Amino acid sequence: MADLIFSSKGYQDLLSLLKSRIRIAQVRAAVGVNRELVLLYWGIGSEILTRQKEEGWGTKVIERLSKDLHSEFPDMQGLSTRNLKYMRAFAEAWPDEPIVQQAAAQLPWFHNCVLLDKVKDAGERLWYIQKAIEHGWSRNILVIHIESGLYRRQGKAITNFRATLPSPQSDLAQQLIKDPYNFDFLTLSEEAQERDLERGLLAHLRQFLIELGVGFAFVGSQVPLEVAGEDFKFDLLFYHLKLRCFVVIDLKMTPFRPEYAGKMNFYLSAVDDLLRHPDDQPSIGLILCKSKNRVIAEYALRNTATPMGISEFRHLKALPEQLKGTLPTIEEIEAELGKSEEPSRRPAKKV
Repeated sequence: MADLIFSSKGYQDLLSLLKSRIRIAQVRAAVGVNRELVLLYWGIGSEILTRQKEEGWGTKVIERLSKDLHSEFPDMQGLSTRNLKYMRAFAEAWPDEPIVQQAAAQLPWFHNCVLLDKVKDAGERLWYIQKAIEHGWSRNILVIHIESGLYRRQGKAITNFRATLPSPQSDLAQQLIKDPYNFDFLTLSEEAQERDLERGLLAHLRQFLIELGVGFAFVGSQVPLEVAGEDFKFDLLFYHLKLRCFVVIDLKMTPFRPEYAGKMNFYLSAVDDLLRHPDDQPSIGLILCKSKNRVIAEYALRNTATPMGISEFRHLKALPEQLKGTLPTIEEIEAELGKSEEPSRRPAKKV
C-alpha cells in the first residue's frame, strides 16, 4: 500500500513542489536567513498537512519525504523526520500565514519548536513570541519564563500605579511587576528571616535579575539613608532603564501588613529627595511578602501618594532539621550503589 502511495502522481507532485520551494528558499536565505527558513518550514508543513488531509496519508509519508528530500539536498540540515513533524505541527498551530510572517518568523526555528512543545494555547504562545522578540530572549531564557508561568504572573501585582503615575508610565510599570515572584533557585527554611532571603537573592543575582525581567539594573543592598540626623536602611535598590526610575524593594518573610506600605512610602519619599536625579521619573516601590490578603493590600494602597506594588514570592523549602539525619547523603548513596555492583563483578557461585 505504501509503495503505491509513493509512486502515485499525488505524492510525486508533492515531492516536486517541495523540492522547488526549498531551492527558491535557499536563494533567498542569503538575504534573510532565519525568516526565510521559518517561512519555508511553515510552507512545507502546510503542504504536508493539506496533502495528508486530502489524500488520507499517514505518518509514513513524512518518513519517506525525509528520505527523498535528504537525497536531493544532502548538505541541508533540518530535513529529518522529527523536524518535518515539527513543521507540520507548526503549520497546524499557525494556519494564518500573516501571523507567521509578522510574529513567528521573527524568532529562530528552535524557539518555535520550544513553544510548540510547551505552550498549547495559541493566545499564550503569541504572547511569548511577542515578548521574546521585544526582549531578545535566548531559547534557554524563553524556557525559563514558560516553565515559571510568566504569562499568568506578568502584570498581576496589586499596585496604585494608575493613581500615582502618569500614562503611559503607569501602564508600563504595571506590566513589569509580577505576582507571584518565583524564587525556585532559593532553598529557605520556615525560620528564615528577611536577611536570609536577601543574602540568597544576592548570591543568585543573575537568576534574580532574570526573574525581575529585562531592564532592571542592580544598584545596592542595605542602602543607607540619612534623614533628619537619623540613619535608615532598606533592603534592595534597582534602577529600571526603560522606566528611568529607581525601584526600591522591601523583603518580608511574613504576610503583608498595612504598616509595610507606610514604611515603603517613607523610603520612596527619601529616595526621591536624596538619590533621584532631576531627569528621573518618580521612584517605585515593590513589597515582596510571603503572602497577602488582597482586600487589605488594596486598602493599604488606596490613599498612598507614592507609586508601589505588593506581590508574593515563592521559594523552595528546606528539609526540617529533624528529618535531615534520616535521609542518606550523596556519599552514602554512592557507597551503597558500589556495594550492589560488586557481586556482578565476581564469578557466580556454583549451587
